[in-house]
Amino acid sequence: MLIPDKIRNLLSSEEYETDNIGMSGSSVLIFENKILKVQDYNEEAENEYRMMQYLQGRFPVPVPYAHEVKDGKSYLLMSKCDGRMACAPEYMANPATLCKLLANGLKRLWSMDVSDCPCSQNLSYKLFMAGQNIEKGMVDLDNVEPDTFGENGFGDPSKLLQWLQENRPEEEPVLSHGDYCLPNIFGISDEVTGYIDLGRMGIGDKWCDIALCYRSLSHNYNGRYKYNVNQTFGDFDEMLLFRELGIEPDWEKIRYYTLLDELF
Repeated sequence: MLIPDKIRNLLSSEEYETDNIGMSGSSVLIFENKILKVQDYNEEAENEYRMMQYLQGRFPVPVPYAHEVKDGKSYLLMSKCDGRMACAPEYMANPATLCKLLANGLKRLWSMDVSDCPCSQNLSYKLFMAGQNIEKGMVDLDNVEPDTFGENGFGDPSKLLQWLQENRPEEEPVLSHGDYCLPNIFGISDEVTGYIDLGRMGIGDKWCDIALCYRSLSHNYNGRYKYNVNQTFGDFDEMLLFRELGIEPDWEKIRYYTLLDELF
């Protein structure tokens, strides 16, 4: 990998390993105390850097050491987060602690003053970007829920987008992570120590994060993701997250945002 000189100079000759957890489509190199994220330069890459800068001193996000764009690629060098990923075995084996961690992380997002937030991730923007993804052929049909498309689902991504446009729910604007999945949250015990993958972060509907968190929990416990090789964690109580949040699940909104995410 041809790393820009400015970033290479900050890394010297440090050894690294590659992180294969997550589904962001980026390359992540893990150094002793730094992370280098390399991805195609696009709006999400720019949004991540902007939000990381905005949240410094306000929120537990990585410190950006350098950001370079070269030959259509974004190179973001940042600090490592303390703690463990929410999909780590010690969390998966203790769903009560895991759900408390995730609920605490959501509540912290919701408590943030967003009056000067530089990025919007409202439904109008998300639906526009979903349309762009369809036009560019960027919808990954190999990585969708089994019943989203086909005989019992939508005919194609355009039909799904049309349904999403016609069935927009009322939004409850908060600071939204935008991809609130287990690999993107770090913690120590039940306290969040880091939020990563901030490309879809900004002012958005609180139910977007709830939906993606619920889906991520379900997928990690039903074995769809193989982060924890040769380990099983038993049944998962799907209401545990909502009890920690102190709210009743709105299954229509959860379904809506799960379907919307199929286009990203």
